[in-house]
Amino acid sequence: MANICVLGSGMVGSAIALDLATKHRIIAADKNKVALKRLAEQGSNIETVAADLTDEDAIADIIIGCDLVVCAVPGFMGFNVLKAVLTNKKSAVDISFFPENPMDLDYLAKKNDVFAVVDCGVAPGMDNLLLGYHDKQMTVKSFECLVGGLPKVRHWPFEYKAPFSPIDVIEEYTRPARYVEHGETVTRPPLTDCELFTFDKVGTLEAFNTDGLRTLIDTMDHIPNMKEKTLRYPGHAEYIKVLSTTGFFSEEPLEVGGKEVTPIDFTSRILMDNWKLKRNENEFTVMRVTIEGDENGKRKRYTYNLFDETDTKAEISSMARTTGYTATATVNFLLNGTMPESGICPPEHFGTLRGAYDFVLNYLSERNVHYKKEEFTLT
Repeated sequence: MANICVLGSGMVGSAIALDLATKHRIIAADKNKVALKRLAEQGSNIETVAADLTDEDAIADIIIGCDLVVCAVPGFMGFNVLKAVLTNKKSAVDISFFPENPMDLDYLAKKNDVFAVVDCGVAPGMDNLLLGYHDKQMTVKSFECLVGGLPKVRHWPFEYKAPFSPIDVIEEYTRPARYVEHGETVTRPPLTDCELFTFDKVGTLEAFNTDGLRTLIDTMDHIPNMKEKTLRYPGHAEYIKVLSTTGFFSEEPLEVGGKEVTPIDFTSRILMDNWKLKRNENEFTVMRVTIEGDENGKRKRYTYNLFDETDTKAEISSMARTTGYTATATVNFLLNGTMPESGICPPEHFGTLRGAYDFVLNYLSERNVHYKKEEFTLT
């Protein structure tokens, strides 16, 4: 039984803490006392600490006795929180998906002889792990990930609910999207190149460009074609482009009634009310990963399909399950004794560790998060 500190007790952080508490002693930290109270009532082996996680000294005090730290804070806080953890010589698993380059912290982790498995969620996360595993088995020629989390009941106009902070979703919608085509990195505006795809149990969804490849751009630069697209109900991208084009996501302050207002802060506040996932509101996660290349003299294609729904009995959202349980699987694998080298470990490198692929897929399956694998030999 290990001592694990979970920084952040939001929807995903709480799911992580509860899952880990079945085997380990947990310290859960957040400034939201209501969330902490609910978490303490749900799980044993959980100690809660109310703290401002923007305070590096507070983080240092919380994690001092921990064997491993899980960073589950919003993306805009993630880089600094992980930096504070590494500064205090603690290893971590991180799901905050911060916009900064995680490799900028590689020097710090190596200096302090610790590691951080970053982007350890569903996507980025599981898709990277799958690619890393197959990249060791074959010469990969193309990789594509289509992924999204959506409400089961559609409400006009956005037909979307955010399973995490709306400001993180907006950041995804505004950051230029990079993908790799014929060995060259291509940069396109987000929300572009919409395509329609059909999925079992879901129907037709639209896929559009977002900057989801992240570390794969550098770590898998030998693969000539790589792309990730976000999935939403058809029409969603057009509404978001209207907001973006008309300045609702601008960070330049405006004067309104004698007061300065930042459009993106205003928009985020409005969308928080519209996109907030209500308690017991059902949602689902859908993902399709396609990996193609040459293996043992044959052209092979592997596809992984995920469809997961809210656990209504446990009141845990699908996005919390698919993201959080990937992280907890990683934590338990690491605590079994197989550790990466010091430094920043992206999930595609984690996927190359002996036994990690099978361990994580089995762990998820035990929690009814199933990746349906199909293998094709192409002519």
